[in-house]
Amino acid sequence: MSVETERHRQDDRSPLHFEMERRIPCPSLQGIVTDICGYRELWPGHFRIVEYATLTVPLVISFAEAFAIGLGKAPGDNDRFGSFAAGLFAGPVMIESFGRASCVQVNFTPLGARRFFGQPMSALADRMVVLDDVLGSEGTALRETLSNAADWNTRFTIVQAFVADRLADAVETPAGIAWAYERIVNSGGRTRIAWLAGELGWSRKHLAGKFTDATGIGPKTLSRIVRFNRALGLSRRSADDWAGIAADCGYADQAHLVREFRDLSGQTPTALG
Repeated sequence: MSVETERHRQDDRSPLHFEMERRIPCPSLQGIVTDICGYRELWPGHFRIVEYATLTVPLVISFAEAFAIGLGKAPGDNDRFGSFAAGLFAGPVMIESFGRASCVQVNFTPLGARRFFGQPMSALADRMVVLDDVLGSEGTALRETLSNAADWNTRFTIVQAFVADRLADAVETPAGIAWAYERIVNSGGRTRIAWLAGELGWSRKHLAGKFTDATGIGPKTLSRIVRFNRALGLSRRSADDWAGIAADCGYADQAHLVREFRDLSGQTPTALG
């Protein structure tokens, strides 16, 4: 299993500000966990990042200072979170830290998170839920074990084993939902929801309910996030052709693409391209 290490500074003369290590999980967790990250800030400062709408469900286990997190807005004084899980959110997430954060983050796929947490993902959508509320005493014990571990590699091994143990008795994703989810993702968000429902012999309302349980959001919102991320990826190769990107990704027109970018990232396409 490979581990990638990143260490960041503002310029060649400044001290290192933070380090990040990343592990790709073992093959048995493929489709459940995309990666596991270790993050530690090394120097006082005020760090701000904006994460755009994605299909990642993070579990953050903190050993130090909490993060300030705002969903679709700048975080306020009461928006502090240490160890938590966060469901899907169809908008930008603004994160601030202050030079003393240290954590392990496990990034789940939506269907993988449903199996791991063992509860409807609607309970996590559009919010951060503290670790004890999603994992109970097991989460508390895991946080203490990881905090006392000697290095990132040891922490990654511990958390990966923890995830695998919980999945041993997890309920499998219903085949119809897994199929519909893959069709949406593989089509870049262009698959018609009515067609999916018809193929499964379900009403659109029934399909939406099943998706909300499995991912926290309905298939239409899932398609919007997939389509946005595909357009964002294409823009980094041909940012001067927004009309072409809009057509290729299934937007009604360029104005539709601009509205979606504002909703899902808080930015205009040209600001991100």
